[in-house]
Amino acid sequence: MKLWRDMLDLFVGRSPQASLMAGLRTRLMVMLLLPLVCLLCLSAWLDYNAAGSAAIQQDQNMQRLAPLLVDSIVAEGVKPDDPPIVLLTPAVEDFVKERLGQAAWGVATLDGRVIIGPDWLNTPTPATSEPEFHSEETGGVIYRIMAQRANTAAGELVLLLADGSDARQSWLRSMLLKVLLPNGLLIAAVAIAVSWAVARALKPLTDITRAVEQRSPSDLSELDAAHTPLEVRPLVESLNRLFGLVNAQSESQRRFIADAAHQLRTPLAGLQAQVEAWVQSSQGAQTAVYTEKAQTAGTDTAQGAITLRANELIRLRDATRRTSQLATQLLALSRADAQSMGQAAMQSVNLAQLCVDVLEQQLDSATQRGIDLGVEIDHSAPMLAAGHDWLLHELLTNLCDNAIRYTAQAHKVGMAGGAAGQVTLIAKHHDGGFLLQVRDNGAGIPAQEREKVLQRFYRMQGTGGEGNGLGLAIAQEIAKLHSTQLDLLDADPDAPAGQSGLLVSVYLHARPVAS
Repeated sequence: MKLWRDMLDLFVGRSPQASLMAGLRTRLMVMLLLPLVCLLCLSAWLDYNAAGSAAIQQDQNMQRLAPLLVDSIVAEGVKPDDPPIVLLTPAVEDFVKERLGQAAWGVATLDGRVIIGPDWLNTPTPATSEPEFHSEETGGVIYRIMAQRANTAAGELVLLLADGSDARQSWLRSMLLKVLLPNGLLIAAVAIAVSWAVARALKPLTDITRAVEQRSPSDLSELDAAHTPLEVRPLVESLNRLFGLVNAQSESQRRFIADAAHQLRTPLAGLQAQVEAWVQSSQGAQTAVYTEKAQTAGTDTAQGAITLRANELIRLRDATRRTSQLATQLLALSRADAQSMGQAAMQSVNLAQLCVDVLEQQLDSATQRGIDLGVEIDHSAPMLAAGHDWLLHELLTNLCDNAIRYTAQAHKVGMAGGAAGQVTLIAKHHDGGFLLQVRDNGAGIPAQEREKVLQRFYRMQGTGGEGNGLGLAIAQEIAKLHSTQLDLLDADPDAPAGQSGLLVSVYLHARPVAS
């Protein structure tokens, strides 16, 4: 149906883009079938003209039989009301016999009353002696009737001659059986054969189209130009050059982000360690002093001193932590992009051990914020998922870090009720695979914001505290790399707004048995 719809669009120009949207296959079908359709129309027109010529000849034939029909009336009837005595001439008799069931003759008086022949031969009396023709349908047959007023041996009468074999009325039947049916079958067979041939001829092009459509946005590998037709090979080579340029540019951007993150991590780690030491040394004191010295002629001379309060050191520590976390997240994002471009083979990941590792890593942060961090693992069967170990570790770390941070913030401002803050890492079997979840009892995320928070550097309005808007975005990228996605739901759907908590789930496929 789509093929014929495209052909109709191409013919009538249903929309301005009709001719552009029609595919190569439709164009080829139209070009190949259009001559056959034109030949069919020409054949029908010629047959119709031939039928018209035959009808004219038929009228002339009946007109030639009119004098013989006059001669067939040999005398008046015995009584005044009796019909005249008729003896058909051989020519008229043969005419009727050759068209048995489709020919008739008759005689009528001047007032139009049929005295010999069937009643349906009733016709208006001609005004002159010239023959008059008209058509009459009876019994499903259209008869061509000739009426002629003539002087006969029985007086002046109207002679009638009918022929039901009119070529024009049998033209439709002949057109159907001799032209439309065979030519229609021929066009259908040709359409099927041409469609198959065109599909076979265009298969390399459709294969290229399907290969490009099925690619992920991160797959910029070259297309196989060696097995493409010569006419399409320049297009494939141009696409490969474009893929190469885009891939090189993307790789350059990833290297820049990775290099910048690597370069930032080392000084940030040192700065954070120093600030952490200052904070610890300033516990219980009001100020901390940082003295800058310079060596001059082998002796130390104090050049200046900076005095910092304890709360200022804490703010400096938080700033260094956020900057260090941003560098780590940028590095993880760069690695995730590079991993998606490389499409490396997945490995077997123990989700139970993964949850325990992340729990140990995040335990100090949760304790400092007053969050009860726990883990729930289904030990009924081994939990070996197919994936990238370090990427899933980064995914779970970001989800756990987000849950701890925003749950602590919600409970600090009293948005999540009077209960203590809780974050739970969950790993369980589900539908032939596994669910990796992080559940908290914080403020939650409104339904209208859940799609937006998965975008990079997006943070909800009114969100305070630390954060760069990358945690959920990185987790979503890693989930896509594992052919899945994050699902954000209310941890407690019955809780009032601001106390529903958040349940983040990601479905992971089980490790294949063959591996």
